[in-house]
Order: sequence, then structure tokens, then C-alpha cells
Amino acid sequence: MILRVEDTDQARSTKESEAAVLRDLAWLGITYDEGPDVGGEHGPYRQSERKEIYQEHVDRLVQDGKAYPCFCTDEELTQMKAQAEAESRPPIYTGRWAHASSEEVEQEKAKGTPFCYRFRVPPNKDIVIKDQIRGDVKFNTNALGDFVILRSNGLPVYNFCVAVDDALMRITHVIRAEEHLPNTLRQVLIYQALGFQEPTFGHVSLILAPDKSKLSKRHGATSVGEFRAQGYLPEAMINYLSLIGWNDGTEQELFSAQELQEKFSLERITKSAAVFDKTKLSWMNGQYLRALPDEEVLQLVSDVWQKDGLIKRTDSPFLREAARILKNSLELVTDAGQQLRELLDYPLAETVAEDEKAQAVLDDNFSEVAEAVVAAWESGELQSALESPEAYKAWVKALGKAQKRKGKRLFMPLRVALTGNTHGPEVGEVLMMLSMEDGDLQPGSGFLPLEQRIERLKTWLA
Repeated sequence: MILRVEDTDQARSTKESEAAVLRDLAWLGITYDEGPDVGGEHGPYRQSERKEIYQEHVDRLVQDGKAYPCFCTDEELTQMKAQAEAESRPPIYTGRWAHASSEEVEQEKAKGTPFCYRFRVPPNKDIVIKDQIRGDVKFNTNALGDFVILRSNGLPVYNFCVAVDDALMRITHVIRAEEHLPNTLRQVLIYQALGFQEPTFGHVSLILAPDKSKLSKRHGATSVGEFRAQGYLPEAMINYLSLIGWNDGTEQELFSAQELQEKFSLERITKSAAVFDKTKLSWMNGQYLRALPDEEVLQLVSDVWQKDGLIKRTDSPFLREAARILKNSLELVTDAGQQLRELLDYPLAETVAEDEKAQAVLDDNFSEVAEAVVAAWESGELQSALESPEAYKAWVKALGKAQKRKGKRLFMPLRVALTGNTHGPEVGEVLMMLSMEDGDLQPGSGFLPLEQRIERLKTWLA
């Protein structure tokens, strides 16, 4: 695999954008055999460093009569386009300089008139692109017109660079979006004119937004770096992107990189456009998070907690337990801060006032269970119950028997009384985790210890 930096567009190509590509590939775990940072036998690997190579091939085409200098001004080209539109013709170059004499050309050069080089497109020629995904794609050159291959500023255009580079770098497969098919036509003509062997082509369908429009920045993140910043894992990104427009013929959704390498084939790529489903990507990311060892999850979430100003240190029994609990509900690493805050907080007053589920709990004699919780705390019974999962389960069972409650009628009022919420991880696990806190949290974390929760519960009961 060769990494080639296509940077002839000076307005859009920067060192920062190149560095971002290298950084993103490294994060995804995608390695290459040759490239600008590792070298190789087919360099240079930046197109901006290959100008002499391109000029050499332009000269070959000119010498063979397959390219020529064009001195048309922007105004003339605009006029040609307008006239073509008025006559309902394709807005293509009409070839004014295609048959100019050498004297006319030298005269313009002597005057210092700016000029570009155009490729001489053979007239009325059928070109068949043998596409591995779409089958044979046919074009006729009459719809094309002579196109620019070298700008007046001396910089070659994309299609010319790509064709020359693919040939010289011995690229065997070119897989890209279907919107590049018109470019492929131009490149095939250049391959043929220079006597190069054409690579194998495969044009994949576009990735669309949920509203079936072309995916763009208004739909959210559009670069690998942005997805990384949002908390996605590289394994999930590779897995999900591989499944957009491809499948292995089974219902399997989670694939390791090794499995994808073994199973992937161009023949299984669909022709229809694929829709980018960020909800599905987030779900898949959660699956990969849950498959990680607890230590790796702790490292990931503690970085988030530090950035969010929640913790003083990055490792402790309390933090390990918090990471283990949240691992089962997280979809994005960046959600770890908000989810930890929800466990630390005790929004009893807001919940009973605003949560519809809490209203049903209140209507089922919630005060009875709340008073039993307060009594258990004041007697030390609840503290003893939090010494182990087994002890907590035994306490809940005994409380249910005494209150003649079971199932949801028991668990929901306990959750509201002890966490202040109607949802969340298993209550016993949360309480035992909170009891482990030993100066791990920053003052502004919103942490409310158990004894203060009981005091708030007593105040509410009063």
C-alpha cells in the first residue's frame, strides 16, 4: 500500500492537513508500505514534489501530438460556455487552439501570453471502463472536449497527476466514489495516450445523510479527527465504515480488522447508495467499549473525567468501580463525564417534581419505603448491607418482605430514595461505589455522599 499526498491544489493543501491524514491513519491502525514519512522506491510521494515528472509526460504528449498549448483567456472560455448553453450543447472546449500552426503558437509565446496545456481528446471514440462494482461503464468522447492537463501557472491538474502517478507507482486497484467516474474517463484517455496499463477500477456509491442528501458538515462530523474527538474508537470506525455498502452475506455486524481483511471483496459491494446512520455507529462503538478490558476503559474515561474537572487522580478503587459500572452503558467515551455526574448527583426534588415515572412511584406509598430507608441508615443496617453485593441483596429481600413488596414496586421506590433518579445502573453497585470515594473527586463534581442523601430524603419526608 502506498500513501500519496495529492497536494497540487495550493489553496486547500496545507502541512496541517497532511499531518492530520497521517495522524488519523495511525489512530485507525492503517499502515502503509511507502509514503512521504517512510520513503520507498516510488517516491517522491507528494505531488507538489513531482512537477518535473509531470512536465516530462506533458512534453511526451505534446511531442506525439496528443496535447497542445491553449492561449484562451478566461473571458473567451466564459463566452464559449455561454454560447454552448444557448445552443443546448455540452459546455465543452471547442478546440480553437487544437489546430493552430507552430507559427501561431510561437507568436503568442513570444508576446508572453499565458497558456495552459490541453489533452487532445480523440473524437467520437467509445470508452468502456470495466468497473468491478458497476460492470461496464460506457462513455463517448464527443461529450468531453479537450481538457486541461497543465495550468498556466505550471501546476498539473488532478486527473493528469493521478494517471501518471498510478502508472509509475504501479497501482493495481483504484477504489473511489462513483462521482469520480467522469474523472476516470479522462484518466483512461491519459493512460492510453501514454501507453500505460490501466488499473482495476471500482466505483463505490456515495454515503448519504439520513435525509438522503449528500453527507456534509451540516450533518455533523466529517473527518476522522472529529469522530475521534467525539469519543469514537478506531475499531468501531473501521467496522462501521466497512459495512456501509458492503456485507459478507451473513447477519454478522461486528468484525475485527483481521476478519475484514479475510472476508472483504469488491463483488460484495452494493451499487445503491448507503445511508450514514450515526445512531448505529454509536451503538457499535458501545459494543467495542464493552469488549475492552476494564483497565483500558478506566484509562479512557479518566482522561475525560480529568478534562471535565471531575477528579483529582486517575486511579483508585472508587474510579475503577465507576469505570466498570459505566462501561455497561457508555456508547461514547466522551459521555463518561455526564454519566458520572448523574451517579454522583442526587436530584430527588427535581425527579419527584418532574419525572412522570416518579409520579407513579409516589402514588404507590413511596413515603413508606423512604422511611424504611432512613431507618435502616440510622440503625447502621444499610451501611452493613453495602459491605458486599450479597449483603445488599439480603437487605433488599428482607425490606421487600417487611413492606410486602417485590419486583418493580420494591426496586423503583428504592432507586428513587437512594439515587434520586428513576433510571441508571444497578442501585446496589452505585451505592457501594459511592461508599468507596476517598478524596478522589474535585469539589465541583456535584458528589453527594450517602449520609447527605439520607438527610435530603428526611427533609423531603418532613
